[in-house]
Amino acid sequence: MSHSPCARNVVSCTLLVIALGVGVTACHSGGNPLADKPYDAADQISFSAPTGEGKRADPDKPLEVVAKNDDDRITDVTAEDATGRHVAGELDADGRRWHSTSPLAANAHYTVQISTEDADGAPGRKVLTFDTSMPTTKQRLKVTFGPKSGEYGVGQPVTAQLDQPVKDKAQRATVERALRVDSVPAVQGSWYWVSDKELHYRPMDYWPAHATIRVHSNLDGVRISDRLWGAAATPVTLTTGDKLLALTDAGAHEMTVYKNDKVINTIPITTGKPGYETRNGVKVVLEKQYFVRMKGTTVGIAEGTADSYDLPVYYATRVTWSGEYVHAAPWSVGSQGYANVSHGCTGMNTSNAEWFFDTFRPGDLVKVVNSNGAEMEHFGNGFGDWNIAWKDWRNGSALVNATPDGPIPQDAARVQPAAL
Repeated sequence: MSHSPCARNVVSCTLLVIALGVGVTACHSGGNPLADKPYDAADQISFSAPTGEGKRADPDKPLEVVAKNDDDRITDVTAEDATGRHVAGELDADGRRWHSTSPLAANAHYTVQISTEDADGAPGRKVLTFDTSMPTTKQRLKVTFGPKSGEYGVGQPVTAQLDQPVKDKAQRATVERALRVDSVPAVQGSWYWVSDKELHYRPMDYWPAHATIRVHSNLDGVRISDRLWGAAATPVTLTTGDKLLALTDAGAHEMTVYKNDKVINTIPITTGKPGYETRNGVKVVLEKQYFVRMKGTTVGIAEGTADSYDLPVYYATRVTWSGEYVHAAPWSVGSQGYANVSHGCTGMNTSNAEWFFDTFRPGDLVKVVNSNGAEMEHFGNGFGDWNIAWKDWRNGSALVNATPDGPIPQDAARVQPAAL
């Protein structure tokens, strides 16, 4: 094919015409080549996907378009499948190579439109079609349920950790439908997408006392996306004991303990002083430690300052990962029942702390009211799940087409020893 030598530099040609004061025919006698119908660019490019009849491309491999000749350039590439889904891609700065940056769908039909130009700037065009095969390898989505099988309090949420993120709403719905939680007696409950890789399940109200909760997955072998399929998961079985709730009134400096909604103990306490106020809201017992060495430096208090401390603490029942406990505080007995003098924990005398330690288990409930502190975090610092209203909790489910809260901050879940 032939193209006018002036087409590559129209501006230079125009300036030359003006300078010489001659007609435009001095540089152009056959129409502007840039406006000509694009020629077939088949000889200018190589394409990575097989396009012959009966041939299929591997969807796990990226697309690539490369200019064969040094003087040829790729100017644009668009690729989309039969459903209208576009393939994202990048063109190198020199225009010699384009490659896809988003995955191809499996078992799909694609149309690729490629635009080029030659050394003279004349436009070329090529339209290619190809089909993709089923993926050569299937990725498996693994689910790990928590907590471990055993007996817990009625406030214990069920968790599901995914080994890779699931962001698409339809894919989330597929996953969520397959994660099953059954209880005896039966209660209404729902999953909540805490992040792309974590779900929590809880009932509308607390679990019934002496319930049996079985958690399992029907995701094994289920197609989630073109490349992602469900894997088998280990089921867990939880049982609940009596309903235990410690109502901690920071304003009255008193804890009232309920068992199956009846008062069984009243304990004088001290909670967080100004600047270190205990969080308000419902918390769930996370673990129990007979002995913890509590240091102010672990919660940001500089050593040697007036608020600094380094003390052995006994009968410590943890309710947040950031260091909030219910524990023995023999050094503050004179303030218990009268004033708040701690750095965020709930302190009581040793005998009461021992009783609390022996009575409460992981999953039991501690509710703080009338503190000047912030509200308990919903996620990432323990289990604040019960502080979300039921209608809002339901909106965290992919099955009601809602958008869940954002991901857990990565530094929020680290374990800190204590806030005394």
